[in-house]
Amino acid sequence: MTNKETYEEYVKKQYLEPKKIFGNLYFIGIRAVCTHLIDTGAGLIIIDPGYYESLEIIKGNIEKLGFKLSDLKYIVVTHAHYDHMDSAAELVKLTGAKTFMGKRDIPLLNGEIYQYHIRPFKLDVPLSDGDVISLGNTEILCLETPGHTDGTMSFFFNVSDGEKTYRAGMFGGAGHNTLSREFLDEHNRSYSSRDDYFNSIKKIRGEVVEIFLGNHLGNNKTEEKLSLLETSEVNPFIENSQAEWEAFLDKRYSDLEALIEKEKQNA
Repeated sequence: MTNKETYEEYVKKQYLEPKKIFGNLYFIGIRAVCTHLIDTGAGLIIIDPGYYESLEIIKGNIEKLGFKLSDLKYIVVTHAHYDHMDSAAELVKLTGAKTFMGKRDIPLLNGEIYQYHIRPFKLDVPLSDGDVISLGNTEILCLETPGHTDGTMSFFFNVSDGEKTYRAGMFGGAGHNTLSREFLDEHNRSYSSRDDYFNSIKKIRGEVVEIFLGNHLGNNKTEEKLSLLETSEVNPFIENSQAEWEAFLDKRYSDLEALIEKEKQNA
């Protein structure tokens, strides 16, 4: 995004075709941020509805896949940064969907601590570590993984095509951009957030993840995998998923270590 672009102009350039990843799991997001849709048989769940400016794209993608916006029941948010949840308030107005987000991100959602141009929404279910979100055929295990924000949640759930079932997993906040010395000082965040991040990675590294999902495309090469879905003999989201998941988390860990070391050298 350039300084001269509005968010609306930026988001319009980020369009991607919605696609089924596997079974009852779909990608409906844009290049800038991932949005996933789960068809539970008893209604739809969206994980990270994205920018306010991408709302029309998200609505259109739901309909392109043959679903109805009115069937949206739950909106689940990984963490309270605007790029992941800024359209939630409007979606709630349109559908009456219930909202779920980590309870430790409530101050961020309410603007009590640092924030950008956030559009807050009424949080129906503040999530704690180990909570399970249940709807229809889907149960989402919610694990607290603070670091990127204090209330970042990671999600794990089964998806099925009626014959095969795989466990999907997502690290809810993989960016260490909010853990630099500059950011921590500017926003009065504790340096213990770095320890939280390291511990979160250790906590979820051993989780079984047969479909590795990202909440940004770069986490798991989402766009490349989407392009391969129709031509590849194996599903690229499933192939080598566990190894990719663990390697990704290891890289996140080492990236923050490298940042800390660089800051020490430059002190």
